[in-house]
Amino acid sequence: MSFKGFTKAITRAPQNFRQKFKMGEQTVDPVYEDAERRFKELEDETKKLSDESKRYSTAVNGMLTHQIGFAKAMEEIFKPISGKMSDPNATIPEDNPDGIEASEQYRAIVADLQETLKPDLKLIEEKIVKPCQELLKVIGYIRKMATKRNHKKLDLDRRLNNYHKYEKKDEPTAKDEERMYKAEAEMQVAQQEYDYYNEMMKTQLPVLFGLEAQFVQPLFVSFYYMQLNIFYTLYNKFQDMKIPYFDLNSDIVEAFTLKRGNVEEQADSLTITHFKIGYSKAKLEMTRKRYGANGNEATPGSPTPGAYAPPVAGAGAGAYGAVPGYAAQPGAAAVPGYGAAAVPGAAIPGAAATPGYGGYDEKAAMAQQAYGATPAAAPAAAAPPAYGAAPADYQAQAQGDLSFPAGAQITIVQRTADANEWWTGSYNGQQGVFPGNYVQINQ
Repeated sequence: MSFKGFTKAITRAPQNFRQKFKMGEQTVDPVYEDAERRFKELEDETKKLSDESKRYSTAVNGMLTHQIGFAKAMEEIFKPISGKMSDPNATIPEDNPDGIEASEQYRAIVADLQETLKPDLKLIEEKIVKPCQELLKVIGYIRKMATKRNHKKLDLDRRLNNYHKYEKKDEPTAKDEERMYKAEAEMQVAQQEYDYYNEMMKTQLPVLFGLEAQFVQPLFVSFYYMQLNIFYTLYNKFQDMKIPYFDLNSDIVEAFTLKRGNVEEQADSLTITHFKIGYSKAKLEMTRKRYGANGNEATPGSPTPGAYAPPVAGAGAGAYGAVPGYAAQPGAAAVPGYGAAAVPGAAIPGAAATPGYGGYDEKAAMAQQAYGATPAAAPAAAAPPAYGAAPADYQAQAQGDLSFPAGAQITIVQRTADANEWWTGSYNGQQGVFPGNYVQINQ
């Protein structure tokens, strides 16, 4: 902005403020205001037309580029895990030669298609995008003219308000009369300038709107045929694609199911696919406790002086991850099953309690167990919480783990107050660690 323009902006600032808050007299022309609104829509939609044309061209080219990247990724996945082998004669083929060949063929077809479509995409740039940008330049010139007209309107309103200020005085002085004549002269000049720009805009904007339709019509038709040519080329190229790896006559869902097979179940059976951070930390902490901080290995199953007698735990208390709602006391015995009632008097060290001899109706308890219910406990013993999941075996996941079937009686060597941690126990002559929430303690 030049210094002259800056000075005019300062002069117009008070009137601009009055106009925003509708203060004082203002010039209104509904015809021009409607044309101005329509012109703003034309400006916005032309810019959108230019942007969308660019995006379409970029999207088609990007689609083909992404297809080439997809084929490269599939090719790498199909390759063996390692390209270097210590004994090449003893290797087992792990790659997919047919898949690699199909990926290479597909990538070559798409790359060729990308080169084929370059002239069409360039045509969109020349016949759609560039004309829109030229129209935007013309609209920019008209916008400057509209801004000039708005400035003249501000000047006119300022002169009108200044003239009316002196005109409305009840007893004007000679000085006021002189100022009023000067303000009237300035007002007439401002009125002529405003009328010139205002009439020109009102007369020529409708002509521009008519030319707009004639300008856009060939663009729209050209864009339609250019897209049609691109789609036709894509269709023919992929229809002629003869890659034996792809069976184009089969159903998509059936082909997917056949190719996949039972790979999901195989992956789910791997231990590493169910790795849990908390699970590993708990096991590491238990290993440190077993072997001590100084690195000296402790003797498994050798209780320290004053330690309590090892209790017995029943396997299959609930699904892995369930947390018992109570902590058993040392010397307790576990009863296997679906949340069976605690048996009083089963505090003999290392001994398992026998279900059915706790002072309650054994037949009723057996009937309730058959229907998945929890037997009623004897009055002298509190019933443990019910476990909704069925008993489960535990198979050792690493060296040092203790395996046991559902219903096994496990002698607890060492445990913690938290059932979500690892406990140490002995079963069938073997000693190892196991998840505490796989067993139920019977007090």
